[in-house]
Amino acid sequence: MLPGDGVGPELMHSVKEVFKAGGVPVLFDEHHLSEVQNTASEEKLDRVVDSMKESKVALIGKIHTPMEYKGDLASYDMRLRRKLDLFANVVHVKSLPGYQTRHNNLDLVIIREQTEGEYSSLEHESVKGVIECLKIITRAKSQRIAKLAKKNPSPQGPALGTARIAFCRERKLGDGLFLQCCKEVAELYPKIKFDTMIIDNCCMQLVQNPYQFDVLVMPNLYGNIVDNLAAGLVGGAGVVPGESYSAEYAVFEMGARHPFAQAVGRNIANPTAMLLSASNMLRHLNLEYHSNMISDAVKKVIKGGKVRTADMGGYSTSMDFTQAVIAALEV
Repeated sequence: MLPGDGVGPELMHSVKEVFKAGGVPVLFDEHHLSEVQNTASEEKLDRVVDSMKESKVALIGKIHTPMEYKGDLASYDMRLRRKLDLFANVVHVKSLPGYQTRHNNLDLVIIREQTEGEYSSLEHESVKGVIECLKIITRAKSQRIAKLAKKNPSPQGPALGTARIAFCRERKLGDGLFLQCCKEVAELYPKIKFDTMIIDNCCMQLVQNPYQFDVLVMPNLYGNIVDNLAAGLVGGAGVVPGESYSAEYAVFEMGARHPFAQAVGRNIANPTAMLLSASNMLRHLNLEYHSNMISDAVKKVIKGGKVRTADMGGYSTSMDFTQAVIAALEV
């Protein structure tokens, strides 16, 4: 467990309380890694990686990246993902029954390559006042993320669903290679429909008519933007779980990564996304009973509508919500 920054520690407390009440057979090896709290170091990062090598699974909060330049361009969050080769971020955006938003009954999957692209941390000042940033796209990693997409078919089923690849026409070589790799992989799976869409139009279409989307596959920066946009369609960063994968490891986290620093200590953060991420982690560990017990309890509380945090239009505290989930557990 990496609580991270902002409200991360408070959300992890909710997870631990629910796990305790539900008798979940999981023991967390907890590590604190934070650049803003000055608890980050190479030694601590290595300890986290060693722990991951042993358990293969983690539940993490947002490790905030400060804007100030401290001599190292790659953040600890990015370095952790690179050390574990967490190349794929998967966010399942799904409407919560009983919680009304502008668009209801949404069900779509966003798959994002997250080890290269604009977040390669390769930038320099070529001459004074001119900064150059490199966007890295490789054939191997583009093919790898495209192949993962066929393992995450549309909620409607692969025969009906469409995998859309988002790209930018102005980046003919970088996005062009990513697009070409996805086309090559798509030809191997004719049952899955394949389409392309320019990223700016994709964002507009998501807001206007999100029902047309099933699976979205995209490079790092576009995926980061679309994850947050799509989360807003179903209730915001507090309700959408996410997960990241390598060939060996699985990390469970919030789908829209925000530290929500302005809420620290105020007991107002929404535990929904973190609890659903924890439920997904249990399913990954083949603890199906406990996974369903927690996700069903969370959804029952939301559907009831009596206990809701401020981001969902209510007045309940984080602990009110956590206690309501515990009361709803069918142990």
